[in-house]
Amino acid sequence: MLSRFHSLKYSFGWMLAIGTGNAWAETWYQPSAGTTWQWQLQGTLNTAYEVEVYDIDLFDISTDQIHTLQQQGRKVICYFSAGSVEDWRDDISKISKTAVGNPLDDWPGERWLDIRDKSVWRVMQNRLKLAAEKGCDGVEPDNVDAYQNTSGFNLNSQDQIKFNRFLAQSAHILNLSIGLKNSLGLIPQLANDFDFAVNEQCLEYQECDALRPFIQQNKAVFHAEYQSRSNLCQYASQHQFSTLLLPLELDGRLRQACR
Repeated sequence: MLSRFHSLKYSFGWMLAIGTGNAWAETWYQPSAGTTWQWQLQGTLNTAYEVEVYDIDLFDISTDQIHTLQQQGRKVICYFSAGSVEDWRDDISKISKTAVGNPLDDWPGERWLDIRDKSVWRVMQNRLKLAAEKGCDGVEPDNVDAYQNTSGFNLNSQDQIKFNRFLAQSAHILNLSIGLKNSLGLIPQLANDFDFAVNEQCLEYQECDALRPFIQQNKAVFHAEYQSRSNLCQYASQHQFSTLLLPLELDGRLRQACR
């Protein structure tokens, strides 16, 4: 497996050009609508849930843990932040200081990135390569909606679409599935490029209709809410969402599944 990675030419132009070619199409894992899952990014990983997919932190999970989950018949999606820098990650020295912007609200130690900066692109390529080397089946790049936030940079929707497509194409070259995290306003442009969606609180904010293009293509919508509501599972069933009620910290303390 590693020999393939060493043979890849990681130039931006080459990756973007070949990423659209038919030779690479649909060879990676593609979770269908209604796929069961567990999402845990902190704490000791609870592997006892009978689900098809585990979504876990790329850096904190070991290769052995990934292989153990896969031997149990599960797929592993690996989380990392693509649109922000977290000051506890080992690879952040490779990001240009001029590409680091404003803090994220309510997330200490995390700042928005200038997604136009090629040092950001290179770090995210390396994170995708790490996911492939560790054996992840797919990835969940977070914070891919900087254009809608006070990032400290003059970003627009086209900047975001270009960056998000770069992530999708780069993942697919490495035979990784990739999910679109939130970024609801760009779903019409990006649903074809991504293999599933990960969403937080669309029911709370009455935004779930925006995710229909994924369901219409039989692609999983991995959906989490952080506040209990009486119609949670009824809504999930009607819309074929893979819905969980979870703690905001995603630390495994609480889990209510609708499937």
